[in-house]
Amino acid sequence: MTSGLRVFRDTYVDSVIQLAASRAMNELDGVDWAAAAMATPANLRTLAEEGFSTDDLGSANDLFLAVRGRDDDVVQDALSAGADSMFATRAAGGGATPTARAHRTIARAVRELPGSNVAVVSVPGEYAALEAHEALTAGLDVLLFSDNVSIPDEVALKERAAGLGRLLMGPGAGTAMLGGVGLGFANVVRPGPVGIVAAAGTGAQEAMSLLDRWGVGVSAVIGLGGRDLSDAVGGTMAKAAIASLRADPGTDVIFLVSKPPAERVARAVLATAGGFPLVAALVGSAPDAQVDGRQPTRTLEGGALAVLDVLGVDRPDVVGDLEQRVTRAGESLDADRTLIRGLFSGGTLCYESLVILGDTVGPVYSNVPLEPSLRVPAPPGSHVCLDLGEEEYTVGRPHPMIDPAARLEMLDEQASDPAVAVVLLDVVLGYGSHEDPASELAPACARAVEEGVVVVAYVLGTQSDPQDYARQREILRRAGCIVTETAARASLAAAAVALRDPALVTRTT
Repeated sequence: MTSGLRVFRDTYVDSVIQLAASRAMNELDGVDWAAAAMATPANLRTLAEEGFSTDDLGSANDLFLAVRGRDDDVVQDALSAGADSMFATRAAGGGATPTARAHRTIARAVRELPGSNVAVVSVPGEYAALEAHEALTAGLDVLLFSDNVSIPDEVALKERAAGLGRLLMGPGAGTAMLGGVGLGFANVVRPGPVGIVAAAGTGAQEAMSLLDRWGVGVSAVIGLGGRDLSDAVGGTMAKAAIASLRADPGTDVIFLVSKPPAERVARAVLATAGGFPLVAALVGSAPDAQVDGRQPTRTLEGGALAVLDVLGVDRPDVVGDLEQRVTRAGESLDADRTLIRGLFSGGTLCYESLVILGDTVGPVYSNVPLEPSLRVPAPPGSHVCLDLGEEEYTVGRPHPMIDPAARLEMLDEQASDPAVAVVLLDVVLGYGSHEDPASELAPACARAVEEGVVVVAYVLGTQSDPQDYARQREILRRAGCIVTETAARASLAAAAVALRDPALVTRTT
């Protein structure tokens, strides 16, 4: 093996573009490891752990490409592919041209683009709060894509934004849609009467996609970041988002998506809605939970169906022939195959699956467990669901929504385990995601099915997404997967197969 490092002084590109460049390099034959990233202390530690010298990297303002490969030709080809991908993407993105002037500060960018009203901040966490404050000073709403922002910084930013009448979405807000424009990982949805407020990235995507597929459009999606409804943050931005949507003449119903919030925060947030129609999907909330007189749903599917009820729209059939398909799959399973393995790219979808499987098959271990005692590594004979978008799986490699390579390795590994009955997958479409994820996953799915494993897959997306929703589903079906209508139904199908109880798929969520 040989290694190569290319450094670009005082050069910044968005993290999504960095991930795309990493994927372009890793896709080449003969590449063992590759990454494109800023030279932050954390990334320098990763480089050193991978055996690279960091002597040429002067500051966190430097961008690097690093490759380890079979020989020098492979390494040089990969470095060139990474640079081409990264700078071609930057030149083409957002209407910019290769000769467009780069702005080193938000204030300068606003002076030269006076019509701007939203800033997307995606820099290392230690610098993110300062940039977000600068954007607020410039009179902009902010999508704070960065994570690793401290709670005190988040509280200060959100309180300041609320005082200015601005939105501070994040930190760690990966999805939003304002004025019909998707930001971050967003799906293409029709305009309509539902405003979504979400303390969950793929939760927001599932909500907007389900509604679109069921014929109901979306007015806006306001991401909050996962901590907004905690005691520490106090729901500051959730309150501001609900107030904003109440004042929007194009919004008739508000759909709030979150994990169960702190009780006092939930009461204060929902009180903001007053008598305005609001549906809350608090994923994993107690079945008999009542918050401010409202009955939240426990799943994203349940919440989206409740929104249809408020609008007077007929509910779709989310089950179809799933019971028959699960019956056939269960009949073909060896008796010793009883375990479920969930390999998720979406954190909210993983959490929802843990809730549903916990209600049906019993304890499920995870890297993001419902209870601390269920954190992986799991003892033999356990069900396991993993969120592969968490930091321990993305250090030095692209997010699984962008690059499915990590899941391909795990899928093959799980298929060879004679105790595994079901592998459960999500496939997330939309802007920012892999251009053809089903085609990447299908061969490994087919191998798993050939080994005697049942693969249950859910495609999160809409008919208008660039990856072609119907085609993605058909590719997975042809590979032998059971493809479901919602993420919740996929988890129920996995439980039904593992327990040999097909009727589970008809359960109300």
